[in-house]
Amino acid sequence: MAHRLLRVCHVLVLALCVSATKDFDWTKNEMGSFYFGTFPTGFSWGAGSSAYQTEGAWDKDGKGMSIWDVFSHKKGKVYLNDTGDSSCDGYNKVKEDISLMKDMKLNHYRFSISWPRILPTGIKSDQINEKGLQYYDNLLRMLLENQITPIVTLYHWDLPQVLEEKYGGWQNSSMINFFNDYANLCFERFGSRVKYWITFNNPWSVAVEGYETGEHAPGLKLRGTGAYKAAHNIIKAHAKVWHTYDTQWRNKQKGMVGISLSADWGEPVDITNQRDIEAADRYMQFYLGWFATPLFNGDYPQVMKEYVGKFNSLLKSAQQGLGSSRLPTFNPQEKSYIKGTCDFLGIGHFTTRYITQKNFPSSRESYFTDRDLAELVDPRWPDPGSEWLYSVPWGFRRLLNFVKTQYGNPMIYVTENGVSEKMVCTDLCDEWRMQYFKDYINEMLKAVNDGVNVKGYTAWSLLDKFEWDEGYSERFGLYYVDFRNKNKPRYPKASVQYYKRIISSNGFPNQREIESWKRKATETCTSSNQLLAADPLTSHMEMVTEIVVPTVCTLCILICAIFLMFLLKGRF
Repeated sequence: MAHRLLRVCHVLVLALCVSATKDFDWTKNEMGSFYFGTFPTGFSWGAGSSAYQTEGAWDKDGKGMSIWDVFSHKKGKVYLNDTGDSSCDGYNKVKEDISLMKDMKLNHYRFSISWPRILPTGIKSDQINEKGLQYYDNLLRMLLENQITPIVTLYHWDLPQVLEEKYGGWQNSSMINFFNDYANLCFERFGSRVKYWITFNNPWSVAVEGYETGEHAPGLKLRGTGAYKAAHNIIKAHAKVWHTYDTQWRNKQKGMVGISLSADWGEPVDITNQRDIEAADRYMQFYLGWFATPLFNGDYPQVMKEYVGKFNSLLKSAQQGLGSSRLPTFNPQEKSYIKGTCDFLGIGHFTTRYITQKNFPSSRESYFTDRDLAELVDPRWPDPGSEWLYSVPWGFRRLLNFVKTQYGNPMIYVTENGVSEKMVCTDLCDEWRMQYFKDYINEMLKAVNDGVNVKGYTAWSLLDKFEWDEGYSERFGLYYVDFRNKNKPRYPKASVQYYKRIISSNGFPNQREIESWKRKATETCTSSNQLLAADPLTSHMEMVTEIVVPTVCTLCILICAIFLMFLLKGRF
């Protein structure tokens, strides 16, 4: 009875929060100066990673194949045909990596569990891989021993390949029960030590890049339908897992279940132009609202239903003569079941776009043309790494305030924020990353002062790692990983020391102190550069020892054997 009352109260609080939302003010963009101050006491600082990007050991200790194992092994799918087969070798370097976290004084570490590592086929009734469970048991134990709080993601894109081959992956609603069984096993095995669960990381990318454009695994190009169908099943899978935790585990384990949604900020090209404002809002609803609005309000954003649906003859699905919208619908029971299934909202954010109205013909059926808008960038924005990632700090504050007004100021954990580098020569003195962290974290501080309920920040990422279709050509890590060396040594970039000082100060106390941080951080990276410069020589010596010496010895033995044969032949 008490549990039911708590559940009713929880729903009422969510309902009151949602009803209290107000319209976002698109015309108010305060790009003020740097703000000196600190975050609230108890604010959590961390760094993140994901299983496929860092673990390696792709076929070790009973792990099953994932869709990324298969996708990356196909020629031409990943830059330079790189794979995550060994990646950072995080599977064998747990102790070393946790020592890096401890040195940085991280409060939390965000990582993901590999579904096929613990359930090789993805199906619990088929087989449970005890060695996979032991790996995550050990990781959790060591994190807690070092006073680092685990934030655990259940799905960071590595679907078991069997589920894709037999059922069609996220195109099939059977994934909902399979995912729930997997999640329930994780709650049972790890839940006493995990208080923060994330069901899905960036489901937008899973749906759009996995089932619309085919850029990511499983590489399907189901234009105009695939992304919507995948997202629909993902939303229902999230809700089911939330209810499983709520009814079976919450009272015992006292944890929370959320989701991590990634979103660029969309700013109207002209904040005085109503069409641009509507286009920017549409951009945000098709991006963030696609997943957030069902979880907070129980259904898709109205603008999505209108632009993908068949509400009048001018709208796209109707123009194409379809009997129903390409955007699936939730029935009344599903709406009630989905609404309120988010204890905290994870936000991943990297960059911003300017948005303006653009009409597309109805014959060009796709998620992107459904939105009727164009994305633009300012050529003056810094772009140190990935071609899509421009440094636009003020967009972060705008995004966080948008979440506050749209969804009733939910509890937010920033689950991904960082910047890449894409350069031929390695430079551990990453001044652009220090600047990015300084500016973006400061905009987050301004948002907190605006009343946005941000509880923690996760720098993306702890290590350089496999970057999906870009392979190892882009580096997001605080620590440089030498992928040429079989031991995958880690070297701290200057941003490690800089971020460490932000953590120890819990923000930006004063101008004089902050100016010294960058200078001191840059000084420390010089010795790291010297170590890295010496590494190729070490690798060369290892190659001489492991390859050249045995080869020379083998040749000597063969020459001696041939010479001996000639001697014996001459004698007889």
